[in-house]
Amino acid sequence: MAAPMELFCWAGGWGLPSVDPDCLAVLTYARFTGAPLKVHKITNPWRSPSGTLPAMKSQDEGIISDPHQIITYLRKQKFNADYDLSARQGADTLAFVSLLQEKLLPVLIHTFWVDAKNYVEHTRKWYAEAIPFPLNFFLPGRMQKQQLERLQMVCGENCLENEDELEKELYHEARECLTLFSQRLGRQKFFFGDSPASLDAIVFSHLAPLLKAKLPNAKFQQHLKSLPNLCNYCTSILSLYFPWDGGDPPPNVPKAATGDGSDNEEEPYKRRNQILSVLVGVVAMIGYALLTGIVSIQKQAPSSEGSRAIALEEEEEEEE
Repeated sequence: MAAPMELFCWAGGWGLPSVDPDCLAVLTYARFTGAPLKVHKITNPWRSPSGTLPAMKSQDEGIISDPHQIITYLRKQKFNADYDLSARQGADTLAFVSLLQEKLLPVLIHTFWVDAKNYVEHTRKWYAEAIPFPLNFFLPGRMQKQQLERLQMVCGENCLENEDELEKELYHEARECLTLFSQRLGRQKFFFGDSPASLDAIVFSHLAPLLKAKLPNAKFQQHLKSLPNLCNYCTSILSLYFPWDGGDPPPNVPKAATGDGSDNEEEPYKRRNQILSVLVGVVAMIGYALLTGIVSIQKQAPSSEGSRAIALEEEEEEEE
C-alpha cells in the first residue's frame, strides 16, 4: 500500500478547523475532493518537515510548502474540484482569486496583524497561548514581521509609513471586493452552482476567520456580517464539511470517526524539536537573567581561564 499523503497545518480555533487561511484553504479543498490525507494539526511550526505551515509530505514529490502548489499536486493525483468547470468558469476562477489576493488579503493582514488592538488582544494572545514554551515568547512576533513583509509586497515597501491613509484605502477597496463576491454568489450554494470548486475553498478560507474571530476592532468584520449570503455560505461549508465544531471531534468521539486521519501532533521529529526547545529555553533564560541584572558580566584581570569564561558568556548573549 502506498504511503498516505500527510498534511501539517495550524491547529483549529475560533470554531474553525484551522486558524490560518493558507492551511484552511488546503484543508477545505481536500474535504471537497475527498483526498485521503493524514492531517497533523499542530501549534509548533518546527514540528513540520519544512519548518513552515502548511506543508505536505508525499512519497513522490517530497515536501510541498506553498498552498497553491499543494492544491495543484492534489489535482494531479485526480482530486480535482474543478474537473467539471467550463473554460469560462476556469477563467473566472483565476480572475476572482487574483482579485481576492490583491484587494481582500491585504485587509485581512491589516486586521489581524497590523491593527494594534486586534493584534495584541486577539492574534498574538491566541498564538502565545497555543504555541508551546519557550517558542511562544518570540514566534508570534516573528510571524507578525513575516505578515508585514507580505503586506509590503502587495502594497509597496513604504505603505506602512502612513497607516491611517493605508487603512482608509485598503478598507474601501476590500468592502467593494466583498460586495462583488456577494453579488456573484447570489443565492447559489457555491460560486459555480451546487458543487464546490477550488474558488470556494480559497474564498471560504479568507472569509471564515474574519467571520468567526472575536475581534476587539471589528469594523471590517461588520461589513462582512452585513452580507448575509456570504455569512450563510461560510456557515454552510463548516456544517457540511467540518461537522465537528472547528473541524475537530468532541473528546468522547474516537479519531477514526473523523475519516481523515487527523492527528494533533507529529512524532518523527520529536527528538530534534525537544533538543531545539531545550536550547532555546536555555538561551531565553540566560538572556532574561542578563537583562534583569540577575547575572552580570564583569571583566577580571587578564588570565587564560577568565578570558575564556567571558568569551563564552558573550557568545551566548550574541546567539540570543
